Amino acid sequence: MGPAAAGLLTAGVGPGWVFLINAVTFGAMVYVLLAIRSSELRAQPKAPPGRGRIRAGFRYVLNRPDLIVVMLAIFIVGTFGLNFAVYIAAMARTEFGQGAGVFGILSSVMAVGSVAGALLSARRARPRLRFIFGASAAFGLACAAAAVAPTLWIFGLTLVPVGLFALTLMTSANAYVQTTTEPGMRGRVMALYFAIFLGGTPLGAPVVGWVSDAFGPRWSLGVAAAAGLIAAAVGIFWAWRYHDVRLRYDRSVPRRLRIGGAVGDGY
Repeated sequence: MGPAAAGLLTAGVGPGWVFLINAVTFGAMVYVLLAIRSSELRAQPKAPPGRGRIRAGFRYVLNRPDLIVVMLAIFIVGTFGLNFAVYIAAMARTEFGQGAGVFGILSSVMAVGSVAGALLSARRARPRLRFIFGASAAFGLACAAAAVAPTLWIFGLTLVPVGLFALTLMTSANAYVQTTTEPGMRGRVMALYFAIFLGGTPLGAPVVGWVSDAFGPRWSLGVAAAAGLIAAAVGIFWAWRYHDVRLRYDRSVPRRLRIGGAVGDGY
């Protein structure tokens, strides 16, 4: 809902005021954090103190091929596919000759798909790898459709599935990594996951911007489409390579008997 509100406000009062409003809204988050009743929180097991805990986190991930393939897919899509501000702005201004108002409306339209993706993800009982890589493929196809959209209206309509499948991919990957990781390792694994996910986008944005300047904004969307399809291909290859492995997570099984130390719930 945030991008939708920001898009409408951009069209109504201008981008400068939107930045100021956004700054004020962080006060609500600070209030919520201060209001948390720590006495009602449930304690989680902590990792034993000592050196080498970061290395242990890397070793844990390296022994989990399913986590590696998820993080690789997230890195590819996050770096080259989730640069919405770059290619929506370029399409609105360069391809269709519109200004900040239309950019805001297009962002709001894409937010409709994002909200739908969040609601659909919330209905699933548990995340599966098939949702992650299926959403990657669908995201790539939606970006390809947006790249060849002949008119502004059709381009706006294609942004709905772009937002839907992008959020489906992100929420499914996030939930899978969290729920299939041992509690004692979860903090380190999620730190690595978010470093890969959030750190890739600033690296890919200049590349996507350069493609837009050199070859046109439609080709920047082509980069996003390729990222989604390549991430899906990585998942398909992994599934084919390990098609005979069906993993289940069971804390009652000794760690040495699990495949990779901790496992997921199958493909």
